[in-house]
Amino acid sequence: MIGTAPPVRVMIVEDSAVVRRLLTHIINSDPRLTVAAATTSGEEAIASLPSVQPDVISMDIRLPGIDGLETTRRVMADRPTPIVVVAASAGHDIDISMAALSAGALAVVEKPVGVSNADYAGVAERICTQLRIMSEVAVVRHRLRTVPLERGAPPRRFAVAPKMIVCGASTGGPQALLALLTALPAALPAPMLLVQHMGASFMEGFVRWLDGVAPQSVVLAEDGVIPRSGTIFVSPGDRHLRVDRQGRMRIGADPSIRGQRPAVTALFVSAAESLGAAAVGIVLTGMGEDGAPGVRALLGAGAPVLAESEASAIVYGMPAAAVREGATPLPLKELAAGLLALFPAARGRA
Repeated sequence: MIGTAPPVRVMIVEDSAVVRRLLTHIINSDPRLTVAAATTSGEEAIASLPSVQPDVISMDIRLPGIDGLETTRRVMADRPTPIVVVAASAGHDIDISMAALSAGALAVVEKPVGVSNADYAGVAERICTQLRIMSEVAVVRHRLRTVPLERGAPPRRFAVAPKMIVCGASTGGPQALLALLTALPAALPAPMLLVQHMGASFMEGFVRWLDGVAPQSVVLAEDGVIPRSGTIFVSPGDRHLRVDRQGRMRIGADPSIRGQRPAVTALFVSAAESLGAAAVGIVLTGMGEDGAPGVRALLGAGAPVLAESEASAIVYGMPAAAVREGATPLPLKELAAGLLALFPAARGRA
């Protein structure tokens, strides 16, 4: 007889008694999860970690005493544990949530709504799904610090100089993007179009945060705009981002692709069709296989595709699918050099 896996042990860190009770109800309603502890402050959570030993932490941002950001930093420094930030999707909470992601938290989800709310079931499912998935991620102390540019990568020759970079990321993407972009020059020799899987309500805050920490300009993509070099254009929440044959960005509300909108596949396929070998693709950490058909299309058009290797990816799902299609795997610390090797004139200025 095959035994049933024990439920994932969740520590809740939440000072609001109402939200704490609601989270407890949501988590305990999922047979694959159980609340191991419910704490009301960062200090209490840190002190309880050795005895509770949770598999994953549900982290509030606004806490009495040290806030959720500082609590995340201390947990990741002293007793690394997967952390899912549960935050309001408006105001200052978004900025703190993004900072917590760069400090080591793995995902951010919206705070739960009351059981009578029409969105309750969807919000509850997203919370439980993230907690289950993140509980399986192996985290380490100070995971994914910003890395310096590796200058020793041998240059590679391609028949066509890239005119556009298309990039896709999911779980763990904010940390990986922070490391990649800060290792690239501010004057990036081509525009980058980016799809990051994240709740739609957090996208503007994500773009604002990334623009503040990356050397390049980071903005939300707009329909009909021709992207310019040195700028990162991020797909809006719950909308596909594509590039047309005239080089303009197109934002679409057409159906999701394999459950994703925005979908990396939509961006990559459009780049293959409109730019051919003049595009270059990058696939970063993420669960699932979004982007794989697009990788196939880019490679078929003669464009290079780089994928974060298993050695550094927080979740080796999307990059693994890309590598199976033929993408070149590189650890995160070598991705910047690998990308710049496609732009020989830029290597000396980095």
